[in-house]
Amino acid sequence: MIESPLLENLTGYISGRWTDNEHGNTYDVYNPAKGEVVAQVASMSEGEVNAAVDAAKSALRLTSPYSIATRRKWLEDIRDTLRNNKEEMGRILCMEHGKPLKEARGEVDYAASFFDYYSKHIQLLDSHTIPEKPKDCTWTIHYRPIGVVGLITPWNFPIAMIAKKLSAALAAGCPSVIKPASETPLTMIALFSLMDKHVDLSDGMVNLVMGKASVIGKVLCKNPDVPMLSFTGSTEVGRKLIVDTAEQVKKLSLELGGNAPFIVFDDADLDAAADNLIANKFRGGGQTCVCANRIFVHEEVADVFCEKLTGRVNTMTVGDGMNEDVDIGPLVNKQGFDKVKRHLQDALEKGASLMAGKLPDELGEGLFFPPTVVKGVSREMCCYQEETFGPLVPIVLFGTEEEVIEAGNDTEFGLASYVFTADAERARRVTAGLRFGHVGWNTGTGPTSEAPFGGMKSSGIGREGGIEGLLEFVEAQTVPRGF
Repeated sequence: MIESPLLENLTGYISGRWTDNEHGNTYDVYNPAKGEVVAQVASMSEGEVNAAVDAAKSALRLTSPYSIATRRKWLEDIRDTLRNNKEEMGRILCMEHGKPLKEARGEVDYAASFFDYYSKHIQLLDSHTIPEKPKDCTWTIHYRPIGVVGLITPWNFPIAMIAKKLSAALAAGCPSVIKPASETPLTMIALFSLMDKHVDLSDGMVNLVMGKASVIGKVLCKNPDVPMLSFTGSTEVGRKLIVDTAEQVKKLSLELGGNAPFIVFDDADLDAAADNLIANKFRGGGQTCVCANRIFVHEEVADVFCEKLTGRVNTMTVGDGMNEDVDIGPLVNKQGFDKVKRHLQDALEKGASLMAGKLPDELGEGLFFPPTVVKGVSREMCCYQEETFGPLVPIVLFGTEEEVIEAGNDTEFGLASYVFTADAERARRVTAGLRFGHVGWNTGTGPTSEAPFGGMKSSGIGREGGIEGLLEFVEAQTVPRGF
């Protein structure tokens, strides 16, 4: 079992107090590298989730809102305590998720950057009066907190995903009820432990509920005191949230699935493209919604690019993320492992060639999946149509610019994409043609706290990060004053 000064309580947190499930219900949390139970955490009841909503509602201030100075201090204190506890937070994250320790530490820094960014830009939420005086009135715009918000996060970035949401919510003055993924609740508990000890938040401003998604999701969707939900996860669940909240016309911020194209033109710097693909694709073991899922390589440079890529892949190490020399940790669960294996088997059966990695029947026990490259992938293969969410690199050949734009857009998803070319005019045309919220040009980097991030098409609604992410949690109220 895991031991940590940040995990002295393995329960929910409601109205400033650690709260057990009233019936003593718990569930197990596993270390995917070892297959061992590392903790048992409370599984909250419907009544306790409603109590969390009530606590958040009691913390909401509209007529006498929390001052910008108070909210800025909250953000600064969370930023500082995350940075000061990066090593222990990273260790906990690594043990419950499996990603390499160096990635886990980096994720803590990334999470802190959102609190830092909004602490420096919160003044934008101050009220302002427009210079014009239409209809003989003075017009003042106020940014009011939208109210109690439900924040639902996935397991692939246990601290980063909540940081994106919670930083903006606190900056806006919105109390929250937070549900972490069942696979990775310990990082969230550690965050609440730090906030409880080091941040002077009003009781009920942040509330933690853990357990069954069906129980917690039902309350957050149906309770009229929660006017907004922010969710990161699958498109399937996002569609259900839209239906389940339609009657109340709740505001939704949804970051959903992806199927990212990574396009390498014949004039690209192939070494840089290969390096960026490695960093992009294998982060978190390929279990990210922004990682490359379909790699389109111009037919004139495909052989050279594959040689460079496989050379790099063959040097990567797979193992327990707690070891400093490991590049790729385990996949989070058996379901995810089996999906990657199925995608690999399907591609090989339909004509793709294995360039790096192991054949499906050579894969051992456990959740360790080696980095794998297949060439000759076509549209009918599962790894082209579906988001693999694992360390499988499918290479698709193309010939023309028009062809690859059409192929890149050949998906219902529109979250992230990447283009490598030395031709600035071509880059302008291709990025404009790709229907994705994030298009990297000669970089495989993902989102940052300073810029808005979100999806087009079935990849979501709304934005996180940047000023746009801050405005998701407020409602503009216009007050004209007559003379």
